Amino acid sequence: MTTGDSTETSSRPLLEWLLAKYPETPKKRAKQWIMAGRVSVNGVIIRQPNQSLPDPKDALELLDRRATALDCGTEGWQIHPRVAILYLDAALAVVNKGPGLLSVPAEPDDLSALSILADFLAGKLRAYDRGVDGRGYSLPPAYRRLEPLPVHRLDQYTSGVFCMAMNPAARQHLIDQLKVHSMKREYVAYVEGRPSKPQGTWRNWLKLSDDQLRQFVISEVEAKAAKDETMEAITHYEVLTEFPLAGSRAVVSKLRLRLETGRKHQIRAQAAYAGLPLVGDRTYHPKYHGDAPKAARIDFPRQALHAEVLSLDHPDKPDARMTWTAALPKDLRQLEASLRAGRA
Repeated sequence: MTTGDSTETSSRPLLEWLLAKYPETPKKRAKQWIMAGRVSVNGVIIRQPNQSLPDPKDALELLDRRATALDCGTEGWQIHPRVAILYLDAALAVVNKGPGLLSVPAEPDDLSALSILADFLAGKLRAYDRGVDGRGYSLPPAYRRLEPLPVHRLDQYTSGVFCMAMNPAARQHLIDQLKVHSMKREYVAYVEGRPSKPQGTWRNWLKLSDDQLRQFVISEVEAKAAKDETMEAITHYEVLTEFPLAGSRAVVSKLRLRLETGRKHQIRAQAAYAGLPLVGDRTYHPKYHGDAPKAARIDFPRQALHAEVLSLDHPDKPDARMTWTAALPKDLRQLEASLRAGRA
């Protein structure tokens, strides 16, 4: 027996809450207000009329035409085939990056998620997805003065969510969160093998190769001798599910991984050292090295790694904890479907 409203019954589309607050407003006009970025809940603009939420009460506001934040929902605003904006304001940008694209440029002319966002804000690039009825989202003119700055990054062939700062003060605030490990980052990975425990922690000392293209796990004694050339890496893992591989006793495990530290190639190097190399990893998985037989490997073109969740404290809003989730991209959904069907 239950009492009171359930979350299901108390949640309604944003459009309905707006019409309840402004009953004299035509439905079409109210929908236009939402899509134009003039409706906020708890100070965050929501642009999806059908987004379900509990009664916002006084937190629902109708703004003037100068939007202060763009919240583009879990699907995001696709400004490029491999870049979607999830959130944008004067301090912070959060994007969902597709595989194969650099996060930030290594050289000035490199195409990257950062350079794409910069070109879009400067008006040099039109949105890839114009949205419902070709209207898309409207970008407030003040946003064209913003210039994204790097905070952290994802490997080129890792997909998912990461953030950029929109001014130097916000950048320092976000970097400080990384240093004290208060910025939470969760990944999904598909690895070959089965961990000895369903959940646990990897703690290793990592040392970059001289060309800085590969991490090596070394002992604590070696790390102390090398001093500044090494860094400790800590990753917490949890097994989500296992997929038996047809015709063998081998399995692929789907893991959720939470970074406590954020070193270059941290997950990839630690997973391989633990005997659980990532499917598709051309650097750390021996089955994908040039001299290995192709028949022994799972056919996947990149490391099967996705940055799924990012949670941080907003640089300009004290006590405002914000979280974004990036759904698995198409290639990883297809990989999982093949593993479930025993076709990988």
